[in-house]
Order: sequence, then structure tokens, then C-alpha cells
Amino acid sequence: MKLKLQLVQDGKILFDMPLSITDWSKEELESEFQATEGEFAKFSKLFDALSHETRLRMMRRLIEDENRTMSFADFMRDMDLNPKTVWENSKKLEESGLLKKTGRGKYICSDFGQTTFIVMSLALHRLMQSLREMDEY
Repeated sequence: MKLKLQLVQDGKILFDMPLSITDWSKEELESEFQATEGEFAKFSKLFDALSHETRLRMMRRLIEDENRTMSFADFMRDMDLNPKTVWENSKKLEESGLLKKTGRGKYICSDFGQTTFIVMSLALHRLMQSLREMDEY
């Protein structure tokens, strides 16, 4: 069974990507790796930002908020975090472009942050779940 990942917007396929190395030619794979190599620093920053449970919880909390906005004090109170923890983690999320500081002690989840968090948490969770289920058969 050949697996592929598709990104579709309004019925239009934006990209279609095989998920098995054997479905790529050596040249295609090499070209893709070369194209992404310039993005490694950005990927690293993004993966680093989302590689910590507190930051994942902070992003989830922002996305669950009706306005996608929280204050420094909200993070401390709602998530039972100390000021240093909020500051360090919000800084990492801000540096990666996932959230923006909108004013004195206020943070909003960026559009990029919303989409990225959904892809990196919900979509990745479902993808991994499907792959595990396929492996069990």
C-alpha cells in the first residue's frame, strides 16, 4: 500500500507527497532534502519551541481562548506557573513566531502559530495514530 500526504485547500491539491522512501526517486529525494536544508534553522527553532510540555500547554490555552489572547498574569493563574517560567517559555514561543506580544504583558497566538500548532499537535497525533494502527495489521 502506497502512502502519501496531501495538503488540500478548497478542493485544490497544494502538494502531494509520498511517505515511503521507496516511492521517491533518488534525484527527487535529494532535491527535496537540498530544498529544505536552508530551512533547518527555522525548523530547529520551531521544534525547540514546541518540544516542551509547558509551551505546548501555553499554545493550547491560547488557541482555546475565544480571542486567542492571554496576559502574563492569565498564564500564571490559569496554568499555575511562576513568572520566570511564563517569561522564559513565552519568549521561546515568541522567537519562533508562534505568538506575538501585543502590549504590556499581553500575548496573542499568531495566525502562523495557530496553523503550526494544529499541524504539529493534532495532525501529527492523528498521523502517528494511523501509522501505528497500520503497523499493527
